Amino acid sequence: QVQLVESGGGLVQFGGSLRLSCAASGFPFSYYAMSWYRQAPGKERELVARITTGATNYAESVKGRFTISRDNAKNTVYLQMNSLKPEDTAVYYCKARFSSIEYWGQGTQVTVSS
Repeated sequence: QVQLVESGGGLVQFGGSLRLSCAASGFPFSYYAMSWYRQAPGKERELVARITTGATNYAESVKGRFTISRDNAKNTVYLQMNSLKPEDTAVYYCKARFSSIEYWGQGTQVTVSS
């Protein structure tokens, strides 16, 4: 059974930090590109960061503040978020993709207060 379980969300003040984790199971994790998306109220879901075996890329809005990483031994992908802003408030989702196969987590809420 495929599972992606996000954790680490919460309430943080402007300028603070959080680290999100996404624990994967039920599929060959190391073969999959892993991504973090977010969706704010009333907005479309957007890509935040993506990591493959050898590359990372980021949305312009988070470059220099967020870092995506993965530990294939632990089947886990992380998103370190620093210098958080109120506009980072959203539900953050983890996604795994290999070719046409995609899996999504249930999401974790991140709220940044001003």
